[in-house]
Amino acid sequence: MNGNAWITALNSAQGDKIFTPLYGAGEIGQHRSRYIKLVEDLLDNTIFPEKTFPETHEAVRFFTAPGRTELGGNHTDHNCGKVLAASVQLDAVAATAPRKDNRILFRSTGFPDVSIDITDTSVHNEEKGTAQALIRGVAAGFAERCVPIRGWTANAGSTVLPGSGLSSSAALEVLAAKIFDGLYSGGAMTPIELAEIAQKAENHYYGKPSGLMDQAASASGGAVAIDFAGEPVVTRIEFDPAQAGYALCVVNTGGSHADLTPDYGAIPMEMRSVAGFFGSPNLRAAGQETLVQALAEDKQIRALRVYCGDRAILRAMHFFDENERVDAMHKVLEALNKANPHEISGVFDTFLELVNKSGASSWEFLQNIASPRSPKEQGLALALGLTRRFGLRAGGKIACRVHGGGFAGTIQAYIPYTHLDDYKLAMEAVFGFNAVTVLKIRSIGAAEITIS
Repeated sequence: MNGNAWITALNSAQGDKIFTPLYGAGEIGQHRSRYIKLVEDLLDNTIFPEKTFPETHEAVRFFTAPGRTELGGNHTDHNCGKVLAASVQLDAVAATAPRKDNRILFRSTGFPDVSIDITDTSVHNEEKGTAQALIRGVAAGFAERCVPIRGWTANAGSTVLPGSGLSSSAALEVLAAKIFDGLYSGGAMTPIELAEIAQKAENHYYGKPSGLMDQAASASGGAVAIDFAGEPVVTRIEFDPAQAGYALCVVNTGGSHADLTPDYGAIPMEMRSVAGFFGSPNLRAAGQETLVQALAEDKQIRALRVYCGDRAILRAMHFFDENERVDAMHKVLEALNKANPHEISGVFDTFLELVNKSGASSWEFLQNIASPRSPKEQGLALALGLTRRFGLRAGGKIACRVHGGGFAGTIQAYIPYTHLDDYKLAMEAVFGFNAVTVLKIRSIGAAEITIS
């Protein structure tokens, strides 16, 4: 339908039916205003001149892709491991109009406009690190699958703040993929297909090495367990920490991600170097027992240290231990869903223990809490240390871990609602106003938004 019809619908009870499952009943007003502004700006000739955006007055369609939170499996996906992740209420949304030519015109609040011709889907080295690269890479993924795509115009806005650790880049990639899918392939792509297209765009066009977890969680929706051995297997899990009286938080410690790509890239590379020592392409294929045997034999471990270095060995140890933790966490969450009310607290305590063990392993073995190139910047370590101290004062029943790629950005914490206000005050005194965000797990992944 056209933009004016959207504005009328969004202002009605139909709009409420859209916003509640995506964001919760308490946030309808702000998202109604947000969506309407996207449509109004798309139709405003002073912002999007009609001669430049010829289709925007005919048919407008809305698409959304959420950010994600990593629940378990820190840096395991890129070596065919296992993860737990969930989409969250923070998302990227675009009011979109199909075009009759091959040009993409993409505007997102706070970022430079993107204008590209997708007749050319080759890698442009000068675009690396930009939204242009991501969108061109996504277009290339559809072209490789022989989907007859054309261009589109989009006015977008995101509540997934860059550098927040909630994967704003994956939300953008998956949003672009869902737009192409909705406009030109009838919504036929599976969430994993969308994720694979988005990941390739990030790896090869944007220039950032990453696994598939971020994109898969954004595309799939809800809490999911994903096994990346072979074709990814996604298992949906019901999970709401509020059931146990806890808030799932992320704490933004600040710090730039701009110069961290070498640090991120070193982790999968070093893990694969350990696998390569054993003649395998990745650690999952090498197998945990192979590493355990090597560590028990003097000649083997000496040769392994020379071949790939000590840090790589420690990171491989983290990988296998973390994979086992993901299985254990998955089982605990399944038990939580079956627990009687008087059993919930005890079951959730076990989950918190596993979260803390994951955090300790990332800090001690994976070593992605601070960049070795910037030793004075220890924001993540400081936040983890302060959260642990807060937990001792609050009776001990909290959990925290690094969130996502690490080196800068955010930590994740499970805080009892009874202590949430005090925790916010304590952390925001150090890291600034609104440093703490309470997340809600959203059941809807990447989607076209329709009004029934």
